[in-house]
Order: sequence, then structure tokens, then C-alpha cells
Amino acid sequence: MASGGISVASLWTEVNRCGQNGDFTRALKAVTKIVQDNREDVTALHCKLVCLVQNGSFKEALNVMNTHSKLLGGDVVFEKAYCEYRLNRVESALKTIESAPEQTDKLKELYGQVLYRMERYDDCKSVYTDLIRNSQDEYEEERKTNLSAVVASMSQWEEAPLEDLGLPESTYELCYNAACALIGQGQLTEALGKLQEAEELCRVSLAEDSDVTEEDIESELAVIHSQMAYVMQLQGRTDEALQLYNQVIKLKPSDVGLLAVTANNIITINKDQNVFDSKKKVKLTNAEGVEYKLAKKQLQAIDFNKSLLAMYTNQAEQCRKLSSSLQAQNPGHPRPVLIQVAQLCREKQHSRAIELLQQFSDQHPESASGIKLTMAQLYLIQGHVTKACDVLRSIEEFKHKSGMISALVTMYSHEEDIDSAIEVFKQGIEHYQSEQPGSADHLALVREAANFKLKYGRKKEAISDLEQLWKQNTNDIHTLAQLISAYSLVDTDKAKSLSKHLPSAETMALNVDVDELENSHGANYVRKKAAKVIGENLPKEQR
Repeated sequence: MASGGISVASLWTEVNRCGQNGDFTRALKAVTKIVQDNREDVTALHCKLVCLVQNGSFKEALNVMNTHSKLLGGDVVFEKAYCEYRLNRVESALKTIESAPEQTDKLKELYGQVLYRMERYDDCKSVYTDLIRNSQDEYEEERKTNLSAVVASMSQWEEAPLEDLGLPESTYELCYNAACALIGQGQLTEALGKLQEAEELCRVSLAEDSDVTEEDIESELAVIHSQMAYVMQLQGRTDEALQLYNQVIKLKPSDVGLLAVTANNIITINKDQNVFDSKKKVKLTNAEGVEYKLAKKQLQAIDFNKSLLAMYTNQAEQCRKLSSSLQAQNPGHPRPVLIQVAQLCREKQHSRAIELLQQFSDQHPESASGIKLTMAQLYLIQGHVTKACDVLRSIEEFKHKSGMISALVTMYSHEEDIDSAIEVFKQGIEHYQSEQPGSADHLALVREAANFKLKYGRKKEAISDLEQLWKQNTNDIHTLAQLISAYSLVDTDKAKSLSKHLPSAETMALNVDVDELENSHGANYVRKKAAKVIGENLPKEQR
């Protein structure tokens, strides 16, 4: 007899009946009485664990396993790892799985889930690929769906190239994941088409169930619609995106991750406008459990936008606090520093902002390009053009780009520092001479350098550029004429020698019938127009 005068056999009957009916709360009460009567009943302990897990009492289940660890031994490795996983203790779950004496299929399934949560996508892909290859049961489609989610995450968060694993797109989940993978590759039009396919598959699939309402269907479609809106936003169709995002928010989906992402994307569209709406939406990004639903990059983006929103709403201290926290979490990421700098600029503290940028640039030279561009911009705002040029010239990856050369030459010209402008051209030409000799970019730069030097009366310095251009195209009469003109100042003999390459006067003369030109309609029209402008259309002076 168990405690309370009820026979153990009766209690087991109750456990069995309740278990079959899915009433795990009542089953738990019965099996607890059995355990109280016999604390070493391994079967009863197992049943208790099942009931606790089914009821979502994961902490209590772990306590039972820890209390009876010697008795249960390695028989409950899966249950322990699963409880740890559900409690978001993924590191502990990983250790539990890896310490198992045997890797069963269900442990491998859980292993894949844990690796996915830890964003170890490559390892996760290997686990699911192996499971699909070596399993034949009713869960094959689910495994393929999980594998497609891994491929999508690798494409979106690791910018990995798409790998054709032969996955079908027969369900809306598989189709949706395929669309996400395309988004990661920047194939937005194709992704949108795939999302539309997923929507249709979802509607058809759910419509087959007579118990499913239209509201249920719309709720299930929310994640697809939010992703459609994201693609539209990336395509610049912000009004359509905003409308779709707000439709998703109104549905109040139970998925806190979906709500957080949708709200965050609305905030990015609002920017510094409609801040009242953004302040309402940002609350949705703070829901409990969001951190376990989203990838690290998604959480990072949300935190960045919270900082920016604080700046836009003139919450300077909050902005500083959030951006400083972000910098501590991501010391090599330039964005937290740029947010702090933007806040300082709003407060007209440009010198302090430059100081902060310089500090980051010195500490993280590998991430300094964008930082230096911002620093140069701030120097220009303060009127320190030469300092801005110095900063720009220190950006190795940009210094030889045509756009950067053009900007530097323009700024040096503004400062009347022609020597520095010519030096910029010289370094650029040397770079292209070494890396892409004779390329279109190389010759275009040589041409610009020559024209610049001639413009500022530096004919002697333009000679080498003009010679290089003429050698590339000896039929270029314009360049030859410029070269002769330049040499005439420094070497008249050379100028005369080059003059021999000019075409004869007869060759250059225009073969024009003057009488025919005079009598043509075009000539008459032009002459009448000219006479009219000169005579009748002169503006009269006001008196």
C-alpha cells in the first residue's frame, strides 16, 4: 500500500490512464505518491521526470535528476540536456550531450538544436546532414526544415555562399527558409517571389484544417509578412514595408522575437521622425525572452537602434550609457563610437568627438576606415582642410581610389596647395603603374594629372604624363599638341622634333563648300536668329 491507503497498483493505473489522456498534472500527483512510498523506484522516477517535462517544470525536473543522480545514472542524459536547453543553459546542455556514453538519434537531434542556438552553424549543418542521411522515419521533413534554417542563418549572419544541399521547397517552412537564404545573398527580387510562394503554401496547408480560422492563418503568416516587409524595406519601398510591418504588430503574435524584429525595423524607417511611435515600438524589443529568440547580430542591431533613438529624443545621458555599454560588449566595432560621436556633435563638442575617433582608430586600426572618414568630415566642419586631407591620405584601402584622389585634389586646390595635389596624383599613378599598368583607370588618372598641371601652369611637370599618354595612342593629336606646347618652354629642339608628327595643314583642312553652306537652310536660320538676338531681343534698361 502507498501512503494514503491507496494501492500502488491503483496509482500506476491512474498514471497510465492520465498519461494516455495527456493529463500530466494528475499523472504527476499519482506518480509522486509512488515515489514517496519507494524512493528507489527508478521507473516511477522516470515517469515523474516525463510528467514534469511535459508540464514545463524544467527546474524541478533537474532537481529530481540531481537528487537521484546515483540511482538514475546515465539513463536520463537526454532528459537532463533537454531541461538545460529549455532553461536556456545551452553551455550546460552541450556538456551534458557530449558526455553521454552513447549518441542516440534523439540526442543528436537535441545536439543540433543546441548548436543552432549557439550559432555554431557549420557544426549544426554536419549534425543534421548526418541525421538525414542515416535516418528513415516520419521526422525526415522536420530535419530538412531545420537544415534549411541552418543554411539560411549561415547566409544571413555569416555571409556564407549558398550551398545546394538538394533540399525541397514543398512546405511553407522550407520555402520561407529558402527565401531567407536568398536575402542573405542580396537576391531580393528572387527572395520576395519565394516568400509569396511560402504564403500560398501556408494558406493551402492551413485551409485543409476545418478548425483553423482566418485569424489563425493570418497569425501563422505573420513571420512571412514581416520578412516580405523587410525585403521591401531593403528595396527602398518603405511605405509598403511600413504598412505590412504595422499589420503584423496589430496581430499581436505570441512570438516575442518576431515582434521585436518587426518593431525594430519600424524604428529604422522612422529614423529621427515620428519618434513618439518609435518610443512605443521600442518597448516591444524589451520583452522577456527576446535574447533567446534572436541571433546575436539581430540583438546587436536592436541595441544600436535603441542608442540612436535615445539620441533622437534628446536623451543624451541614456544615449551615452547605451553606446558605452555596446562598446564594452563590442570593443572592435566602430558603430558604438560613431553613435557617441554623433551625440557629441549634437552638443557641438567637435574636438572631443575627434579625440574619441582618434582613440578608436589607434586602438583598432583594422576597423578604422569608416572612423577616419568621419574624422575628416569633422575637421572639414571646423575648417581644418589640411588636417582632413592628412586623415584621408592615411586610409590605406581608399587612398588610391579615384573618388578619394578627386576629393583630395579638390580640397588641396581650394587651399591653393598645388604641390600636395600633384603629390596625390603622383602616388595614385605609381600605384596603378604597379598594380594595373595601362588600364583604363590608370590612363584616366594620368590624363587628369596632366590636365591639372597644365591648368596651373606646371607644363614642365606635365611632360612625363603627356608622353605616357601619347605613347599609348600616337594618333591623339590633342595630347601631342599639349606635349609640344609643354616642351617649347624647356626644350625647343624636342618640341620641333615632335612637331614632325603633326599632320600636314592639307590633311587638317576642312573640305567645306562655303557657297553651299551659305545657302543652306541651317545657315539662314542661324543668321536670322543671331540678327534677332542682337537687334530686337536686347533687354531694355529700366529707368
